[in-house]
Amino acid sequence: MPQISPLVAGDPGQLGSFRLVGRVGEGGQGIVYLGVTDEGEQAAIKLLHVKFSGDTIARSRFARELKAAQRVASFCTARVIEADLDGDTPYIASEYIDGRALRDIVEADGPLRGTALDRLAIGTATALTAIHHASIVHRDFKPDNVLIAADGPRVVDFGIARIIDSSGTITSRAIGTPAYMAPEQIAGDDVGPYTDVFAWGAVIAFAATGETVFEGNSIAVVLNRILNHEVDVSMLPEPLRGVVRSALSKSPDERPSADQILLRLLGQPETVGASTAMLTRGVQVASDDTTPFIRVSSGTLGTGAPSKAQLMHPPEQSSVTGGEPIPWATGSTAPPHRILDERPTAASPDPGPPGPPAPRGRRAGWVALAVAILLLAAASIVAVQNNWLQLALGEERASPHPAPPGSFASVVDKVAQTKKIVIGVKGDLPGVSLEGDGGFEGFDIELAKLVAEQLGAKQTQFVRIPKSERPKALDDGTVDLVIATYSIDKSGVEFAGPYYVAHHDLLVRDGDPIESIDDLVGKKICAPDSPSVRNVQARVKVELVTVSNYAQCMDLLRSGEVAAVPGEDLILAGFASRENQRFKILGAKLNDERYAIGIKHGDAKTCKAANGIIAELYSKDVVKKLLAKYFANVDFTPEQETPSMVSCG
Repeated sequence: MPQISPLVAGDPGQLGSFRLVGRVGEGGQGIVYLGVTDEGEQAAIKLLHVKFSGDTIARSRFARELKAAQRVASFCTARVIEADLDGDTPYIASEYIDGRALRDIVEADGPLRGTALDRLAIGTATALTAIHHASIVHRDFKPDNVLIAADGPRVVDFGIARIIDSSGTITSRAIGTPAYMAPEQIAGDDVGPYTDVFAWGAVIAFAATGETVFEGNSIAVVLNRILNHEVDVSMLPEPLRGVVRSALSKSPDERPSADQILLRLLGQPETVGASTAMLTRGVQVASDDTTPFIRVSSGTLGTGAPSKAQLMHPPEQSSVTGGEPIPWATGSTAPPHRILDERPTAASPDPGPPGPPAPRGRRAGWVALAVAILLLAAASIVAVQNNWLQLALGEERASPHPAPPGSFASVVDKVAQTKKIVIGVKGDLPGVSLEGDGGFEGFDIELAKLVAEQLGAKQTQFVRIPKSERPKALDDGTVDLVIATYSIDKSGVEFAGPYYVAHHDLLVRDGDPIESIDDLVGKKICAPDSPSVRNVQARVKVELVTVSNYAQCMDLLRSGEVAAVPGEDLILAGFASRENQRFKILGAKLNDERYAIGIKHGDAKTCKAANGIIAELYSKDVVKKLLAKYFANVDFTPEQETPSMVSCG
């Protein structure tokens, strides 16, 4: 756990939504504080040094860091929560990672071995893949920028990251940490994603040996070793040995991409780039330190090295069902109704090298029978371990010993036997989740129906559950899932998703001369009971008109008595979508709100299955179509990128 030191004289007490409670550290650009919201969410808040606050170049670098971090989907990285680059105290608030730096762990506890090393390699490869998919090059990947938290490794610090230009490269200036720089950085050549891949190989070698592989008593010695020294990776197990060796190739053209590294380490074919489903799978593997990780190799990275152009522009991400197995096909969380196709999965036996010519006649028959029996036995063992034998056979078979009602180990197990599911919803939000004479309708409802269907439910029942009663309803079995809840407090509820990342924002009348939050200075805004009101007040000085609900806010906005209504963008768009006149979401994005699926605490099996379903709905643009269906009447640009899934268990 990072050492948190007390605040000192001159430190601010509040930045945006966060109350500062201590110092995490200090660097050349600024000070990093630990901040906490009223809801208990923690953040690492990087504040630009006062001496740089008037420096346009320093602000530009700070803005570049923010832009880079915001572009990256938070798969094994730290997501940006909030930022202000225009005020007197520019800051960036990112997810606080309660963990130790990889360098500190290796130096204190020694090299990593076995599963711990596997999970480090997979987690960091997942992070680099997400970074490169956002057209970002980290440029300073090193053990200090890898934090090991309870939910696995995270890659942090985009302080010198650069966005790739239209040519796919970055003109290099020798920026980075010498011992983890690639040959092209030293030579002053163009850098790209392949530069991060070289640093990744050096980091994994350090973690496995406890030694900096390009160490030297001077920078000249270090640089010479990088250019000329071949690293001994013989102590690494396969396939990690081959992956690291190829990552440390002196020529960028001979290195694999981060996508290829991740797919190889997960035992997947490398014919396409890593999809969102594979990124989600990488997060799951890296975060789960309770289950032995079994990999079955599906080929060798060294065959047909990709060109430099391919490395700079990874292949298009395939859909979940269009090119590789979905996450639950490689673990123990498959929805019981889903029939797997014949694509290779991480549980498929490796055919191994070609054998001698097949024997002939009766002997050949006996050998073939023996081999078939052995393969069937091996497949049965794998199937039992991974709980997908029924899927592999393509049948929906009930257990020979059905569990009595109320005693199911998971929602997945319950649905497999009963084909029924009960889902709790809020039920009072137009466009989102609204109960009427004909039942429930809205974005949440349709998404919940799809999740239920993918879990195998033939009958889905919706019930209204107030937020305060959700943990109890899940615990006593009144409902199986709750949708439209927030993944903040996990004390009594497990969360899957999020299925949507909303933003605290503002609704204004389309056509009003309000283009940014600064245009609201001195104006009246509606003030329902929402944290969004505080977020607005932290940015600009406004006059509040207190009301008890959003329906009253819409009346005031329609009549012009208030200039704006603060709230979560999806909720605001839902209320505005049923109006005759046009409204728009301002796009201020003051804070995030993660809409997640609530599950009974401890049901990791259902959580992982739901995460896979959500990722698939995004990859097929189903979520995009639902958002367009319910909020098309509002000038609104909703989030459509696949959100980073919470870890289960």
